[in-house]
Formats: sequence, structure tokens, C-alpha cells
Amino acid sequence: MRYLDPKIIANLDEKLSLLNSYRPLPQASVRKLREQFGIEMTYNSNAIEGNSLTLKETFLVIKEGLTIKGKPLSDHIEAKNHTEALEYLYELIDKDSRSTISERLIRELNHIVMRDIDKEWAGRYRNSNVIIGGADHTPPEALDVPLLMQELIDLVRRKKKVLHPVELAAVLHHRLVNIHPFLDGNGRTSRLAMNIILMQSGFPLAVILKNDRKKYYRTLAEADRGNYPPFVRFIAQAVQRSLNIYLKVLTPARKNKEHFIPLSELAKDSKFTGKYLNLLARNGKLEAHKERRNWLSSKEALKRYLDGRERKRK
Repeated sequence: MRYLDPKIIANLDEKLSLLNSYRPLPQASVRKLREQFGIEMTYNSNAIEGNSLTLKETFLVIKEGLTIKGKPLSDHIEAKNHTEALEYLYELIDKDSRSTISERLIRELNHIVMRDIDKEWAGRYRNSNVIIGGADHTPPEALDVPLLMQELIDLVRRKKKVLHPVELAAVLHHRLVNIHPFLDGNGRTSRLAMNIILMQSGFPLAVILKNDRKKYYRTLAEADRGNYPPFVRFIAQAVQRSLNIYLKVLTPARKNKEHFIPLSELAKDSKFTGKYLNLLARNGKLEAHKERRNWLSSKEALKRYLDGRERKRK
């Protein structure tokens, strides 16, 4: 079963192919992008879980080694641990882009994320049942976790040739959160593990934004009920955003770039309102990505949407 609209898959593959056509990429630019995305992901992934550091404070903790007055020590440790986990991922992919998802790798990610926070249980499967506050889903019994994790790894290996990498990454993310194998750090571990599959396929790091937290949890809940497409589309939009940013920075000046503008500005030269374009973007029908709270798209993307709608009518 496929979870993404073929048009979304084609757009993702087209942008990845364009990015690959510029390889080898300028090393200085790639380092700068990795640094930017690393800080951004560390901030957003931790903030989703309640970390109080701002984006700027996260930068100061990671890059300058500063201690932010009035902020808990645990928030500083979370920022440093998550950064180390990302560095571990990049080293893993750079060394062997074909390295496979395994229980050992997932446990290692959780160990890095949680060490110095919960030394006893970092990287270890939970031995007690848990309840997730505010969620309808109740994770499985602790005794079932080892078997469910084995089944998850088997599923990923079976589906690798069947699902698109973005679909597979989303399925891994959801199943891992659904099993909730660790006492803490499950969300951060799942978002890191998802990116292994994406980065193995050449995609840049995908960041789930704190501003999208409600939609993130809502689509995860849909997946809990067996409705996967909304969550997979949500992850695809995060991947599209990363691709757009990479292409914006790395596309040679002589090439024709897509210029991404706010939907309110895009609406001025179209027959649609900004509100309707926002609806199209949120539903994955219009290629768009978020920068902070604002959706951005391009005239080229709107034309592709209109052309596709016209072909469908015919």
C-alpha cells in the first residue's frame, strides 16, 4: 500500500534529482547548512517535548557553550545530547550510507539523547507500562516491547523496496512512537531514526517544527487509528521544506531558481485568496513549506497545481 499521492512523490524525487545533479556540493555551503539544520532540529525537537530554550539560546548553548540564566540544567543537557546524537547520525551516514536500521542503532540513539538525564534507563527498553498524558493511545505492555521492536525492524527491511523512502521514514517514526519502547526520549529518538532512512536516500535532514506541534500530534493520532496518509503527507512537507532550502542555497546562480514567497503575496497575482492557498498547502495539494509560522510557495508551484487540476478535469 502506498501512502503518498504520486504527484507528491514525483515532486520529491524531482527535487532530489536536481539536488543530486549539483554534486559534488560545495563543502563550505554543506557544512553551513548542516549546522543551521542541526541547531534548528535540536531546538524544535526538544521544544516539542517541553524544553524551554529558545532557538537563539539553543545556538548559544551548542556553539558558544554558554549557560542560560534562569533555564533548567536539564534543558542545557538535552540540547547538547541531541546535538551529539545528530553528529553520530552524520558520521554514520558519511561512513556507510547503506547502514541499516537496527534495534542496536535505535537504542544507541536513545542512549545519547537521554544520558546524563536518566543514566539508568538511557538506551534500555522500559520495564513498566506507561500512559501518555493527553493521548488516546496506550502503549503496549512492557513485556511485549522486545518482540514488537524486532517486528518493526523486520517490517522496515521488508518494506524498503516497496515504499518510497519518505513513506518508509514516516511509518518507522509512527511505529516507534506507538511502541514507546523507552521510558523517556521516544519522540526525539523517533525523529532521529526517521532521518536515517531519509539521509540514506540522499534527502537532507527533515525538521518537524514546534509551530506544527498540534498538527504533528493530530496526524500521529490518525495513524494510531490506521489512517496513515495524513501523517505521511505531514512528513513529506517537512522533507519538501528541507529540499527547498537546500536548493535555494546550493542552486548555481546561472540556473533558474524557484522564488518562494508568502502565500498572501502569491495570491495577489492569482485568482485564489491567501486563505485558500493556505488550505491547499496544508492539505499537500500545493507545494509549499513553512518558515517559522508562514507558508511559502512559488509561482511555478502554483502553475504545476493548476496544470495538474486541468489535466484531471480533462
